[in-house]
Amino acid sequence: MFSPSHWVALAVVTLVCLILFWSRFALRTRPSLRRVVKLLLVFILLFSEAGLHVWYFSQGIWKKESSLPLELCGITLLLSVIMLLTRSRRLYSFLYFAGIGGAFIALLTPNLVYPYPHFRFLLFFTAHGAIILASLYMTWVEGYRPTWRSLFFTMLCLNVVAACVYAANSLLGSNYMFLAHKPGTFSVLDYFGPYPYYLLVEEGFAFILFLLMYLIFFRLPQRSALRDRRRSRIL
Repeated sequence: MFSPSHWVALAVVTLVCLILFWSRFALRTRPSLRRVVKLLLVFILLFSEAGLHVWYFSQGIWKKESSLPLELCGITLLLSVIMLLTRSRRLYSFLYFAGIGGAFIALLTPNLVYPYPHFRFLLFFTAHGAIILASLYMTWVEGYRPTWRSLFFTMLCLNVVAACVYAANSLLGSNYMFLAHKPGTFSVLDYFGPYPYYLLVEEGFAFILFLLMYLIFFRLPQRSALRDRRRSRIL
């Protein structure tokens, strides 16, 4: 973590996000180009998931206890594909917070033991970057917006997902979403205390992160724009 290759990978993901932001108006006015970008994101997401399982099988290490897409980012990856193809506003309400927030933390503190230029390294940053890009595409290009209700809807959904994954962990003897114990590598969970208390702290951390994502990028700019309109009317 925070090695030169990690910093470069973060810079590349950031640059691609900025390119999408700068291209948003061109994409809005060109349906054919917009369709290409959307399908490209779908392909990257599916290729990332499929490539991971192909690698597992090729190495003879695929196991139901650790290889199923039951981590939060695995779940949001598949849901992002459905969101892009169906343009579902309900999925967007969940994925703007859970998808971007979860992938962002994963990119900052990657649970990864394979250094650059290993296939897993490249796949990890490609998959998590694409999860973020999927929701940013729906925001910047398709014009979707989260609401206060979206935030609480996401928290509810996360708890439902966690309950389902906890049941799967009990059946499989696994540790998906780190609900049984912390990961072996360094992560943000190391600051949240011992098991099981870190699960409660993690929930509070998620809520604060989602709240900041809404206030900084939507609520505060909206209020600022509203004040500017009022001033212009007065003048």
